[in-house]
Amino acid sequence: MQEYYGSCHCGNVNFKFLSENKVEIWKCNCSICNMYDYQHLFVKHENFTLLDDSADQATYTFGTQNARHLFCKACGIKSYYQPRSHPDMYSINLRCVKNPPDVYNVVEFDGINFEDSIKEI
Repeated sequence: MQEYYGSCHCGNVNFKFLSENKVEIWKCNCSICNMYDYQHLFVKHENFTLLDDSADQATYTFGTQNARHLFCKACGIKSYYQPRSHPDMYSINLRCVKNPPDVYNVVEFDGINFEDSIKEI
């Protein structure tokens, strides 16, 4: 496991996490992930550390209210969040990671049809 660092665009939200050097990411086609072209890297809660005050973040929920989308209040970037699909992990946007791990596999997840798709995982 290696330590990686990430942040939002303006640098108000900074974090670090432990991950393998080669990772699998998910690409989701749901309404919010598709707009961001979000690249999901799932990291267990215990392997994630927020380095700044969480007061710099706002939370957005919709639909089932199970996912907690966390945005920087200053720049609006969602660099990580609590996904509905992985309640024991955070989803880090690989695009927000400095010197990210290599991607060995991309899972195309059909988030538009979440209930059916999650059963297949």
